Amino acid sequence: MTTPWRNLPAHRAWLAGERDRVLGFAAGALRPGLGYGRLDAAGRPEDGPVETWITGRMTHVFSLAHLLGLPGAGPLADHGVAALADGPLRDAEHDGWYAAAGPVGPAGDDGKSAYQHAFVILGAASAAVAGRPGAAELLDAALGATERRFWREDEGACAESWDRAWREPEPYRGANSNMHLVEAFLAAADATGEERWRERAGRIAARVIHNAAARNGMRPVEHFTEDWRPLLEYNADEPAHAFRPYGTTVGHWLEWGRLLLHLEAASARPASWLVEDAGALFAAAVEVGWAADGADGFVYTLDWSDRPVVRSRMHWVIAEAAGAAAALGVRTGDPEYERWYRTFWDHAAERFVDRTGGSWFHELAPDGTPATGTWAGKPDAYHVVQATLLPWLPLAGSLAGALRDHAGDAG
Repeated sequence: MTTPWRNLPAHRAWLAGERDRVLGFAAGALRPGLGYGRLDAAGRPEDGPVETWITGRMTHVFSLAHLLGLPGAGPLADHGVAALADGPLRDAEHDGWYAAAGPVGPAGDDGKSAYQHAFVILGAASAAVAGRPGAAELLDAALGATERRFWREDEGACAESWDRAWREPEPYRGANSNMHLVEAFLAAADATGEERWRERAGRIAARVIHNAAARNGMRPVEHFTEDWRPLLEYNADEPAHAFRPYGTTVGHWLEWGRLLLHLEAASARPASWLVEDAGALFAAAVEVGWAADGADGFVYTLDWSDRPVVRSRMHWVIAEAAGAAAALGVRTGDPEYERWYRTFWDHAAERFVDRTGGSWFHELAPDGTPATGTWAGKPDAYHVVQATLLPWLPLAGSLAGALRDHAGDAG
């Protein structure tokens, strides 16, 4: 059989080069005293508030870079930890983290969301595994706020959002925030050794995928009422929403599939459905999401008859596709995943990698030209950096945990 690309030194060198190129670009997002801000298409930091999800993701990726032994990455992770612990993103009066803040406090809506808190946990957990100062204390605070305000023991999942003072919860449940909390809880378990976070990650996955998605032809439902009834027409009038689009989001099928394999690897007694559902999600994604409109690439969203809704191609989707193919290839040994793995990286290199402006184009029109219908600029390094690490790391609960134990295998 042909040697998988992930085992070839030249391929690993290419991945490392792409990882380092994107990390170098991302370092320009540092905002003194605030956290990490948005970068425009040329890598210039934008004025205005910083966002918690970006700061948490940057803290995470620079912690991974430190675990790899890349000089200068540790201080970049420390900047994120300090900003999340003591900066204006944190609500010192009412607890928790705002979505965005400037030097004098919250910007825009001052409510609290599970999505933002997931990335505080992820960044803090990875920094704690990397041994960065203050990270363990930040992680403890983030987990405490999430457990008190978002976790619902009777649901086996998390609520979505609150007002600033934690008086009014939003009557909505979101699969996107809960998906990222699966990732965050697995990272927290690797950082703390506490099994309850793995158990909670498993309960979320069972609810959203093994129950709801399985009843829907392995097309994950994104939006639910507070008692977990599907809201299939949610945001039909705003189909290209960056975080809550209408319909089903193909990239999440792939991301969920990979996370199920991390959950299986981390579990002492994994459920048999984890690998089965991961394979089913991947199969559905490539069957109806790839070239759904006749052009190569994954469309952003589909309706409930598998018809394209938003035809834009997002950088994070092809990165997650490569990561899912790598994880399934490692887990199963099926050569079909290797074929798709090569297809996805070829597509990314041809269409998304921006060799002139830096990093990756975040959104492409169906004809392959850069677009800004949903994403403007290049604020995100998280998906690409993870995609460059997954092919050569063993499956584990978190990437930080895998790097802690296997960073020396990168050669």
